[in-house]
Amino acid sequence: MRVAVIGAGVVGAAVAAGLTRRGAEVVLLDRDVPGAGTTATTIAWINSNNKDPDHYFAFNHAGVRAHHALAAGGGDWFVPTGSLEVAASDEHRGWLAERVAKLRSRAYPVRYLTADEVRELEPDLVRPDGADYAFFPEEAHAHPIRLLARFLGEARDGGARVETGAEVREIASSPSGVTLALAGGRTLTADVAVTCAGRWTQEVAASAGLTVPMLDPRVSGPAVNAYLGVTAPIPARLSRHVTTGRLNLRPDGGGRIMLHALDLDATADPAAEPAPAIGTELLSRLPGVLAPVPGARLERLVVGQRAMPADGLTVAGFADGHARVYVVATHSGITLSALLAEEVAAEVHGAESAWLRAYRPTRFAAGGAGPASVPPRWPGEQ
Repeated sequence: MRVAVIGAGVVGAAVAAGLTRRGAEVVLLDRDVPGAGTTATTIAWINSNNKDPDHYFAFNHAGVRAHHALAAGGGDWFVPTGSLEVAASDEHRGWLAERVAKLRSRAYPVRYLTADEVRELEPDLVRPDGADYAFFPEEAHAHPIRLLARFLGEARDGGARVETGAEVREIASSPSGVTLALAGGRTLTADVAVTCAGRWTQEVAASAGLTVPMLDPRVSGPAVNAYLGVTAPIPARLSRHVTTGRLNLRPDGGGRIMLHALDLDATADPAAEPAPAIGTELLSRLPGVLAPVPGARLERLVVGQRAMPADGLTVAGFADGHARVYVVATHSGITLSALLAEEVAAEVHGAESAWLRAYRPTRFAAGGAGPASVPPRWPGEQ
């Protein structure tokens, strides 16, 4: 089977890898370079911590487990140190207690820790008086470009061809296959096209005459955009993703720390350079979470952009009447990537996935969807 995968981010590379495992002849197309889209700006938290409804929670939990299985033989992309949440205010403690109770009812691993236990896990973490601490031992974070390299390398080893600067302008499907018209006048034919175009999914689907509504990432605001700061290397001990009421953070390699503050995201606009005041504010909150490090500074401040289907849930399935154009879009791309590699490849080869039944693109055929029904509390993958 010849398959053209559109989009060489983590999801597209994962799907390409899954397809080559099944012997498909794969070409992976991207108008830029691999990882230049959402993959380049994500906090890459692998979790099912705050996912609803129940079927979406279970889907993401399966994604977490798929990462553990994929990394069983080792891999520098995967950091399975769990995640920690610190709730210092009455409001946050109450919200955390409700969520912990729900997660326990769903058999999701979580336990409360004492301040002394937190000190053992994260010696440099500030421990506010009276705070509650919840530890999620199955969660992890990824180094997204290394994860991309993991999938891309497997796909290449399996014979996949990667083409950059290959912008898809039009997709035509028929009972016998698909024809892709590329920028520059070139055409490419395949048995199936799988679009993994992330936040460009709506435009790519429209080029095939299909409707897959996405929230517009060009519009500023927290539903699709988030400020992410990365410090220069600092000598502070941090081993896992940590969520607090004022600042979320995780190690980013080489002594760097990634920072995010949910309440600042309302002004996040990808069309504008982040204001220096945002970086100043992120840094000002760091000593309240991590032992103060004199001279801490930001090395990078960007607006991360999510690929968000219009109803907030993943899209996965054939979208055309000939079953030749398969669409994948999700704001949980890092968390779900290892699972999607197997499940999407199986469906392209004719075996229906029980995990993907609830997420067909045909749900939008009656006229689209309203605002996202499952707004993420944190960015990325999430």
